[in-house]
Amino acid sequence: MGVERSFKDYVCKFFKHVTLILASFVCLLPLVSCVFAAFKTKEEFGLTSKVAPPQNWGYLENFKNFWNESGFLQGFITSVTVMIIVVCISVMLGSMLAYVLDRFKFRGNALIRGAFYMASLIPGLAMQVTIYKMMAQLHLVNSLFGYVLMMAGTDVISIYILLQYFENLPTALDESAIIEGCTYYGVFFKILLPLLRPAMVTCMILKGVGIYNEYYNANLYLQDKKLYKTVSTALYTYLGPTKSQYEIICAGVLICILPILIIFILFQKQIYNGMTNGAVKG
Repeated sequence: MGVERSFKDYVCKFFKHVTLILASFVCLLPLVSCVFAAFKTKEEFGLTSKVAPPQNWGYLENFKNFWNESGFLQGFITSVTVMIIVVCISVMLGSMLAYVLDRFKFRGNALIRGAFYMASLIPGLAMQVTIYKMMAQLHLVNSLFGYVLMMAGTDVISIYILLQYFENLPTALDESAIIEGCTYYGVFFKILLPLLRPAMVTCMILKGVGIYNEYYNANLYLQDKKLYKTVSTALYTYLGPTKSQYEIICAGVLICILPILIIFILFQKQIYNGMTNGAVKG
């Protein structure tokens, strides 16, 4: 039995490692090909394989051209500004809503939770016609304020992460504070909100990355590209109906993902802690 069990364990571990290697290969192949393309000249990119390494790793003209011609700095400032405002509004609204839904049992509580769950199942593109008509009637199209207002809607995923985290916090904290004379606002802001830091950091990272990489809404609602340019729309400067400069686009992709990569490396511990603590009910 022992030999048979050890053989089964060996087979399971073998297939597990093979699966992980294949999944890593599939995930890393586009990134590796993008890195290779960023260091190739226009002629080399057109004549060689897309997964072939470049002949000269010191070729940096693609990075210089993207930085000087695409308006990346303007787009980066706009994207970061929008990201900070939207993340602050969205996470604060989400934490308040999660606090009300978890701590207060009222008629319609389950209905609201179910409505958010149903909203998460509806594709975002299916509602774009209605949303665009509303934005147009309110004269918020081609307006940075309108774009921020639309993107600041509370994220359903963030609400569920915060809800699960609230369920792990004992209600005795609330009761003790109220007995001492603290109001509901004081309980939330002074006691519970500091304890939500891991979950809030997770929600901020998830929401912030989504806003930073957002292209569809930025391209649709910020129509004046000279006045309102984001990081994602700057990448499409080199795309055209007859000719596209993919080697410069790949260089721009590497420049764009660098800030997000640095943020993830710095806060990866908080991200993992917030997701695991919010996903497991103690």
